[in-house]
Amino acid sequence: MTRASPESGQASVELLAVIPFVILTALAAWQIALAGHTLWLTAGAARAAARADTVGSSPARAARSALPDSMERGLSVERIRAGGVKVKVRMPLLLRRWRSPVEMTAVSSLGRDR
Repeated sequence: MTRASPESGQASVELLAVIPFVILTALAAWQIALAGHTLWLTAGAARAAARADTVGSSPARAARSALPDSMERGLSVERIRAGGVKVKVRMPLLLRRWRSPVEMTAVSSLGRDR
């Protein structure tokens, strides 16, 4: 008959202790990726708003159409003196219950002076 060593099962306990940290790290990485994606979408919305402003259309409507519906809630579009458009969007959080305090801002201009 074989005896169980006093350390049998230690690897299982260590694995259970590490799992919450692995999950937390994955969630943090996902939130960072979401922030990058939001910044990219905000820049695209600013470019669309600047194009619309150049041809005389509504920059707010153009920025809104360039963003997914879930990001339109915290959208802010304003014309700047230098002849461009500034777009602000709230960064979404993984937990949709909470409102993000972080705003992503992008400025775009097509080189047209006012």
